[in-house]
Amino acid sequence: MTAPFACLIACLTLNLQPQRKALRASSAWWGQTLTVIAIVAVLAGCHKRGIDLQGPLQPGEIALLSSLSPLPPLLPDPSNAFADDERAARLGLQLFFDKRLSGNGQVACANCHEPHKYLTDGHALAAGMGQTERNSPTLLGAQWLPFLFFDGRKDSQWSQALGPLENPLEHGTDRTAVFRVILGHYRPAYESIFGAIPAVLLTNLLPEHARPVHLSSKDPLQVAWDGLAVSQQAGINRVFANVGKALAAYERKLRPQPAPLDHFVAALKAGDINGGGHLPPAALRGARLFVGQAQCISCHNGPLLTDKTFHNVGLPPTPGVDPADPGRGRGASTVLGDEFRCGLPYSDTTTCEELRFLNPKFADFAGAYKTPTLRNVAMTAPYMHSGQFKTLEQVLQFYKTLPGQASVGHRELVLRLVDPDIPTADLVAFLQALTGPLPDESWLKPEP
Repeated sequence: MTAPFACLIACLTLNLQPQRKALRASSAWWGQTLTVIAIVAVLAGCHKRGIDLQGPLQPGEIALLSSLSPLPPLLPDPSNAFADDERAARLGLQLFFDKRLSGNGQVACANCHEPHKYLTDGHALAAGMGQTERNSPTLLGAQWLPFLFFDGRKDSQWSQALGPLENPLEHGTDRTAVFRVILGHYRPAYESIFGAIPAVLLTNLLPEHARPVHLSSKDPLQVAWDGLAVSQQAGINRVFANVGKALAAYERKLRPQPAPLDHFVAALKAGDINGGGHLPPAALRGARLFVGQAQCISCHNGPLLTDKTFHNVGLPPTPGVDPADPGRGRGASTVLGDEFRCGLPYSDTTTCEELRFLNPKFADFAGAYKTPTLRNVAMTAPYMHSGQFKTLEQVLQFYKTLPGQASVGHRELVLRLVDPDIPTADLVAFLQALTGPLPDESWLKPEP
């Protein structure tokens, strides 16, 4: 089979895949991913057999590049009945910047997700009340992800928002203290959205601080929590969950904006084989490498440029971070045991396809972390789950050389197909073309 003909077959294979809602069950994901890998393997062979990066785009390249844009419509979140409530989003905006939602009155969500840093913080490891072991990922695009955090230990944006509040290294507060902030500073807005605060909570006898501490029955927070009536515990949990739902409604407003790649793809789909000139020559060469010889699209595919799943790439350890961290293996177990996960009383749905076949003991989960979106990636350094690399050049050099070995589990074999002779500068130019403007300024600062 000649190289051009193989590339044409790849194009036809891709075009036979219907444009449908994202399939997230493991079997469906593997079907889609293997299709992409097969196409990329053919295109990689096409490049090695003589596709001229200076010549016209080939049919297979056009098909793969066209699959990267535009972003799909944002589907409703069945687990959050207030996900698209404008009032909830406005309340969430205020809460996102409120430092009273922390143990020392100094930490807000915006500390680690700074609006003008593309909702990251520029540090290798996030820090709040203490030093964490994770990099702060961007919130731009998180609306489309089935699992949150690098290890996927949360299954919704609203549930994810609750985790940092009670993490002693982040906000370091507790759900009872959060309830008191709502009662003292946001009650009218809260009740207009979620209904009246239960009367059982309107008492001076409620402790200042209380929450479940599952590792210790003697912890003062757990003792105080055990002293509450079951109805009070349920009421506080409901208010706490609603705080997460308001934060999620706000974060759903933080969507990636069109980048040069999007304008390029729009022109391609309109019939302009040059993509309207929206990618400079180096970025265009990088785009062709991205979907072909470099095989980046094997994992960074679709309009978010992520397969939304987890991989073990054998990253080097970060000083101060546990090298034996099981990653997705622990995250999958954690999400199944989460009191705020889909299907439980504080979720607004009992249909939870994402969790249906989730197996924490799946061998490939060991040491695996989520594939991050590449949208706006040039603005969100440092990179990887623990900020191992400061620059895009360092990331690409790692993938070209694959030094060392995985500390936990095993490095995925597909990575060994990466060509070490790929020109890094062209790929960096393409990655820079994934940067769009920030969302509307009215969503990037609290209302006065």
